[in-house]
Amino acid sequence: MKELVHKKLNELQATAICGNDISSSCLYVSALTILYAGQYAWISLLIVAVVLFLFRKIYGEVVGAIPLNGGAYNVLLNTSTKRLASLAATLTVLSYMATAVISASEGMHYLHGIFDGLNVTIATVIVLVLFTGLAILGIGESAFVAVFIFITHLVTLSLLVLASLWFILNNGLETFHINWQMPVAFGNIKTALFLGFSAAMLGISGFESSANFVEEQEHGVFPKTLRNMWGIVSFFNPVIALLLISIIPLTEVGANKESLLAYLGETTGGSWLAWLISVDAVLVLCGAVLTSFVGVSGLLNRMTLDRILPNYFLKQNKRGSHYRIVISFLVLCLSVQFATSGHLESLAGVYTFSFLAVMALFGIGNLLLKYKREKLPRPERAKGISVLIAVSAIIAAFVGNMKLNIYAFYTFLQYMVPALIFIGIMLNRVFLIRVLVLALEYFYEPLRKMVVLSNRYLRKMSLEINSQEFVFFTKGDNIAILNKVLQYVEGNETTKKLKIVYITSGVSNSEALQTDLEVLDRAYDQIDIEYLEIEGVFGPEIIDELSKKWNIPKNFMFIGSPGNKFSYRVSDLGGVRLIM
Repeated sequence: MKELVHKKLNELQATAICGNDISSSCLYVSALTILYAGQYAWISLLIVAVVLFLFRKIYGEVVGAIPLNGGAYNVLLNTSTKRLASLAATLTVLSYMATAVISASEGMHYLHGIFDGLNVTIATVIVLVLFTGLAILGIGESAFVAVFIFITHLVTLSLLVLASLWFILNNGLETFHINWQMPVAFGNIKTALFLGFSAAMLGISGFESSANFVEEQEHGVFPKTLRNMWGIVSFFNPVIALLLISIIPLTEVGANKESLLAYLGETTGGSWLAWLISVDAVLVLCGAVLTSFVGVSGLLNRMTLDRILPNYFLKQNKRGSHYRIVISFLVLCLSVQFATSGHLESLAGVYTFSFLAVMALFGIGNLLLKYKREKLPRPERAKGISVLIAVSAIIAAFVGNMKLNIYAFYTFLQYMVPALIFIGIMLNRVFLIRVLVLALEYFYEPLRKMVVLSNRYLRKMSLEINSQEFVFFTKGDNIAILNKVLQYVEGNETTKKLKIVYITSGVSNSEALQTDLEVLDRAYDQIDIEYLEIEGVFGPEIIDELSKKWNIPKNFMFIGSPGNKFSYRVSDLGGVRLIM
């Protein structure tokens, strides 16, 4: 069968897909920050820009070293255990779910301001369904729509900034001086800045999205998307907050917080600018919905390949889209929309805490990468102290948001716990099958017929799962290294057979290696170890050849961390995983 060839995303397309999410924050983050930090809101937003600058290096190092889809899940999978990686993945999916529903609903609320007769609930459902169809059509079509929305949004924000500057030139800074003399929120500048910073951290939601579809981007595009997203929010968010403080009295911010930028546009440019901002809000919030669908598709596909989710989700259409993932995500979003009856304040907690937790876990993944994969080549490196500062800032924002709204945190737990239970079931399904087998055997006498049939089916299922073979390419490692490999396989994978493969270019290493493996074979009696010595040169060609010959997927093949002299990037190996 002819293999599908997908066109990679260029810099503008990739930036637009993830940039619509993060740049849509300009519509609400200024008002939110001003409510807590008052006249010092722009300082809180500048602090956020500094934190985001640190995360540019953190993301650049991780994805540069392991350029595969999955974001935080990807780095933790390659540096820790599947359980911790699955936690990051679950939080990411929850974040995308909340982003999609909130963005669609808020966009339709803006549209309702233009068309009074609009039914917001029905319109929200239509938006989610439309973007589901767009995601199924393929990432190329999604990118075209995203670029149009992205450019429109940047032009609109630029017009708003220019109109506001012109207004200040003609009317002076009297409002700014009045606002600057207002009593400090919470009576303390430090507290106001801290709570403002905590609220302002929502303004960088979407920064993590680019890492979830990095394989769809052209080579070298990913770090540019990080730079572009950082530049946009670092300029527009503080500048707009400063303009608001210079033009709008602080006493009026709360009353207009739902559409503060439209109110600013009407004040500085008239009704036409307010209308344009409202239309732009509808478009860019819908663009954030698209970001969620694209990001979750890349992430869940990777999780399915790693057997955390059922293989059912791997099915693709003619355009190469994983339509079952997209449709399942739509069902999840719709169920949440109707479960909350359109009152999305509860989802805001899921959105806030899941996003911040994902960012923190990514930073932790960077530290693990430094510690466990030191020799792995990467285009850039973030300093350890910078990573610690960035992660500490995220944790501080997490605590700050708990202080702002503890009930939102409780709502976050209500969504996260069931999701983690489901993932836990998938990760431990073989163990649960065995428990079920034992339970059925206990009731063998009264239910003999049912036990026989069920026992046969479940044992067959367990054998099918365990029959999957795995491969580890050794460089002639000593017994200590091989022992760690087997510990990883035993602790993280469900298999009964492991092939230890040594690629030789004429120099045999079999005698000493076989002696070590005989010892390990006796120690790990649950795993059948097969040693193979193959002539050739280690690289993508021989991996592809062996994968087809043995019918073993490449993501079930492992290697240790390559050194600086290794001729290939990890992504060139087709999904081969690092476990040492």
